[in-house]
Amino acid sequence: MSCIMDFADEFTESTSAKKPETPAQYVKLDDAELLKRDLDTFPDFLKEKALDKYKLISFIEQENSGGWTQKKLDPILDRLFEGNTEKRPNWRTVVRWRKSYIDSNGDLASLVVKRHKMGNRKKRVEGDEVFFERALSRFLDAKRPKVTTAYQYYKDVITIENETIVDGKIPIISYTAFNQRIKSLPPYPIAVARHGKFKADQWFAYCSSHIPPTRILERVEIDHTPLDLILLDDELLIPLGRPYLTLIVDVFSNCVLGFHLSYKAPSYVSAAKAIVHAIKPKTLSNIGIELQNDWPCYGKFETLVVDNGAEFWSKSLDHACKEAGINIQYNPVRKPWLKPFVERFFGMINQYFLTEIPGKTFSNILEKEDYKPEKDAIMRFSVFVEEFHRWIVDIYHQDSDSRDTRIPIKQWQHGFDIYPPLQMEVEDEKRFNVLMGIADERTLTRNGFKFEELMYDSTALADYRKHYPQTKDTIKKLIKIDPDDLSSIHVYLEELEGYLKVPCTDTTGYTQGLSLHEHKVTKKINREIIRESKDNLGLAKARMAIHARVQQEQELFNESKTKTKLSGVKKKAQLADISSTGKSTIVLPESEPQKSINCNQVEAEMEDDDWDMDLEGY
Repeated sequence: MSCIMDFADEFTESTSAKKPETPAQYVKLDDAELLKRDLDTFPDFLKEKALDKYKLISFIEQENSGGWTQKKLDPILDRLFEGNTEKRPNWRTVVRWRKSYIDSNGDLASLVVKRHKMGNRKKRVEGDEVFFERALSRFLDAKRPKVTTAYQYYKDVITIENETIVDGKIPIISYTAFNQRIKSLPPYPIAVARHGKFKADQWFAYCSSHIPPTRILERVEIDHTPLDLILLDDELLIPLGRPYLTLIVDVFSNCVLGFHLSYKAPSYVSAAKAIVHAIKPKTLSNIGIELQNDWPCYGKFETLVVDNGAEFWSKSLDHACKEAGINIQYNPVRKPWLKPFVERFFGMINQYFLTEIPGKTFSNILEKEDYKPEKDAIMRFSVFVEEFHRWIVDIYHQDSDSRDTRIPIKQWQHGFDIYPPLQMEVEDEKRFNVLMGIADERTLTRNGFKFEELMYDSTALADYRKHYPQTKDTIKKLIKIDPDDLSSIHVYLEELEGYLKVPCTDTTGYTQGLSLHEHKVTKKINREIIRESKDNLGLAKARMAIHARVQQEQELFNESKTKTKLSGVKKKAQLADISSTGKSTIVLPESEPQKSINCNQVEAEMEDDDWDMDLEGY
């Protein structure tokens, strides 16, 4: 029996899982523990009076040898306040002070006069609640009317209502009382109604601090911004406008890892170029100027923090980063404070670098008709790129922060010595450059690949077509395009499990160093030139001649008493464009007007039954 009891005793304590405690920063106000206020929370004059009471109680405690009675206290008080009877407290008041002090376990705050609780706590005016609520709904509007406007509405509705009341009219409070009621309302709901939830959250929501990284490249932030600067074209010296800067910053050291500067709006291309620049070692010999220091910041980062821009949701970026072992962390929409380091760096660029460059304040320079580059001396684009390198490498990286807590390049070197980051081999760099290209899908033909009206083919690709038969599904291939160089593409070959570099078949040198953006602009200009050069009138006459010829053949067929040759009908079907997506008969509508057009100019084209049979199918 004792064994059974001993066995049961092993389960007397509760084995249920305990709910983990909520971290202190996430505890709601209703559940938070508040400590009682102390003497320092009161105004100085109240603190001084409380200390005087404490000194009085302490003195009497030392002088009094018996109980706290009138017989004992009055002689002591008379002696203390001799000649100053106006400030002498009644003995009962002193007893009450001592009792409050003892009941509070010696808290000096218990001796403070509760003046903050004095005054009327109840509304002096009642009966206007409905009208105040109606006026409040007017005030809580996205148009954000003034308090005076809401108060005027409040007075007007009550005045109209009182017109029908004989006895017991509704009282109207003063503007000061109305304004005080508004100010006493909870501020967050008012901010939501008048400014929207996003602004209200910015003003009142809790913003948690970041968990600081413990090593370099553990957390890296990327973002875009238009620079507050107008630059000049290097050759023409005309203003180009404000360029976009894509920047990557290491959070641990605050060092700049890489950047990309362009006039094209932020896109996957600008993000990819900045990432490649950040990961690869920096060669400063081709910058064009001599720098005092090196730029040793590079390597594969662990987590890339991005916002919710469309360029960062690109499948190409996601796939490339996964292939390289980089984790992407997306920040919530419209919350830049969750990515503070790169945002702060943009502010530093405007404050410490751009302020010294002419053109910083020329926000409306493009609107000035009398603009002269030599007069305003705005910097050329290439010079800005060189000086931006100098500012990053020789100034920002070498200088301490505003609180003198760290020097970015020293912090980087310290982190590098303790935990050096992963670096890419030469082959890995080549592969990463291909991975960061724009991904697309194209059909493999006997002439290679066609991309943006350019053809890509090679002997190696021809050998691939000879040795590996393709099906309807496998004939579509994944290609990677470098948007800055269309002279070649990379094609993924499933059977070989690798990317093959395929050059453009252009022999004129047009694609050497040609960017995708330049090519698209060139194509657009070329189309406009073709449209302007096209003889629309001549083409219209030719099409009408063909139409008239079809009509003439139809009339001859209807009048003929002999059997029409099949070849003649085929000609008419060809000219009438009989197809699955076009017409289904060669008969013309009777309502169509007759055209008197000389058809001799198209007669020769009708003589050959197989005039389009020389087209080869693939």
